[in-house]
Amino acid sequence: MSLHIGGHVDQEDPVSEAQVRGATLSQFFLGDPQSYKGPVIRYPGGAEALRSAAQEAGIDLYVHAPYPINVASLNNRIRIPGRKLLQQHLLAAAEIGAKGVIVHGGHLGVDEDAAKGFDNWRKCIDGLELPVPLLIENTAGGDNAMARRLEAIARLWDAIGTASGADSVGFCLDTCHAHAGGNDLGSVVDQVRAITGRIDLVHANDSRDAFDSGADRHTNFGAGQIDGTALADVIRAAGAPVVCETPGGREGQTADIEWLRARLA
Repeated sequence: MSLHIGGHVDQEDPVSEAQVRGATLSQFFLGDPQSYKGPVIRYPGGAEALRSAAQEAGIDLYVHAPYPINVASLNNRIRIPGRKLLQQHLLAAAEIGAKGVIVHGGHLGVDEDAAKGFDNWRKCIDGLELPVPLLIENTAGGDNAMARRLEAIARLWDAIGTASGADSVGFCLDTCHAHAGGNDLGSVVDQVRAITGRIDLVHANDSRDAFDSGADRHTNFGAGQIDGTALADVIRAAGAPVVCETPGGREGQTADIEWLRARLA
């Protein structure tokens, strides 16, 4: 099975980071992942140089949006800056020729009305310029999360489906998040596809914590709570490009990429 596989890397030179891992893609942040500050392209020569280098090397690029973004939030001081920041990252991703921008589904407070959060997602998509696909990622925790459990993902997709930019919205399946979020890995690919019609990217991660723990703690393949065969089966079934967001830097991710390729061969 031939899939594009790579790691989440430092943004300074995602092309060489892919090459040292023996990989064909790189995912990275553009700037500070914990900040509302706009995207920064640190590659020498800027956006056009990075775009050209990636194309020449045959490396696909993916941008992960900053963690504070929560466009579902009922708090204007969180939702509105988050939308603005997400738009900035989508435009920057287009400049570097990225294949997509990944963003977490977000959450509301436990006593807040989830319907309003899903509608905020609709409004967000309606208002965004989408020069590259926006890939919404399932999350591990939160009792009122927009994309943890399958029933929430279904409500999210129903809401987004009425937005003008719906065709440019895809899905990123994180295996650690699915496991820790209480979704059976044996059936999650078929269930997500039945809801969204697509899986555009897989975040391949083992989980340090138990099934349905709600804990988002990634670990290397074989070191966590997810059965190795089940993990490989999910990736095979999804048939989408793969990002290893596992620890250990170049060495750890290279080993995980090799582990995965051996089981998909």
